[in-house]
Amino acid sequence: VQLQASGGGLVQVGGSLKLSCAASGSNLHINTMGWYRRAPGKERELVASITTDGTATYADSVLGRFTISRNSAANTTLQMNALKPEDTAVYSCHANVLSVVLWTTTDYWGQGTQVTVSS
Repeated sequence: VQLQASGGGLVQVGGSLKLSCAASGSNLHINTMGWYRRAPGKERELVASITTDGTATYADSVLGRFTISRNSAANTTLQMNALKPEDTAVYSCHANVLSVVLWTTTDYWGQGTQVTVSS
């Protein structure tokens, strides 16, 4: 399973960015997809996640500003509005994938993409 993330970049305070993530592989059965971020000197934290039925979960710090969408079974986007300097971090796409052969789940991560919010 490979996760290809795109988007990110440099934006001013109050601006918007959109991150996209596409999963590829054979016989994909993806449960939850989401985004995590790691800011310098901090631990990785969950930003937002979404299940197959569209149930979304957000970190308190982004609630009302970020929106996660599940565009298809293997694609997700994160619309980030009203960005703040504290949103600056490396954002990574995540997918929890079910193996119907082993009947186990595995977590996969995409390459990180830098989001920088300048004040």
